[in-house]
Amino acid sequence: MHNQKVILITGASSGMGKVTAQALIQTGHIVYAAARTVENMKDLAIAGGHIIQMDVAKSDEAARAVEQVLAEQGRIDVLWNNAGFGLYGPVEEVDLDKARYQFEVNLFGLAAMTQAVLPHMRAQRAGLIINTSSMGGKIYTPLGAWYHATKHALEGWSDCLRLELKEFGIKVVILEPGLIETGFADGVKHHFAPEAAHGPYQRMVKALLKSAENGSLKGSDPSLIAKTIQKIIQAKNPKTRYLVGAMAKPLVAIRYLCGDRIYDKLILSQVK
Repeated sequence: MHNQKVILITGASSGMGKVTAQALIQTGHIVYAAARTVENMKDLAIAGGHIIQMDVAKSDEAARAVEQVLAEQGRIDVLWNNAGFGLYGPVEEVDLDKARYQFEVNLFGLAAMTQAVLPHMRAQRAGLIINTSSMGGKIYTPLGAWYHATKHALEGWSDCLRLELKEFGIKVVILEPGLIETGFADGVKHHFAPEAAHGPYQRMVKALLKSAENGSLKGSDPSLIAKTIQKIIQAKNPKTRYLVGAMAKPLVAIRYLCGDRIYDKLILSQVK
């Protein structure tokens, strides 16, 4: 294949990561799909991808994954830091160990992958790092403080990284998905502090869980992300940010154009 890339993807066992990995394999790229659950990636191996069992929260496993790709291919052209999840619950009630783990996966795990790959990208004076943030890195919602905190942190972290790597020919792109049909709403329910349903914030908690259950958080198809990632990889000079998917552009626009008070009213009206 002309311009074939060696691509390493974290969080590739489901959702956006898996759908995009399938598309990239079909396009002819050499794709390494990494995630904790290998069983969920067997179809990627059958399609011609390479699968790696890896917990992004364990930096030694991140380093080992990078070394495996380099040993087998001699280079890594693209690292897509895609692994992540959403921890939801009232700030007062979320266990701080759970909050730390949210940062461990969504920020520090991503940082470990990046640190592992950078010496090799610097040596080849080329490379592309794509970090999955979220429209949640630009906006905020009640009960999502720890999730939004990781994504806001990732935005600033990625901007700094982009400046540091420019002289080495390495590009850094921030992917900011809106609502995508990836099971994120189910994940929100799964990671909700169970005691929150009966505590002082139960009215808001029940309203959010109800909206997740009745499908009012309808998202775009994950294939939109697959197309966006392919566009980023093919671009000679990709944009620094790609804000894509349901509700992403309107919500971010309201946040910045209308100010905090109007945005607050809009968001709170959704959890009544």
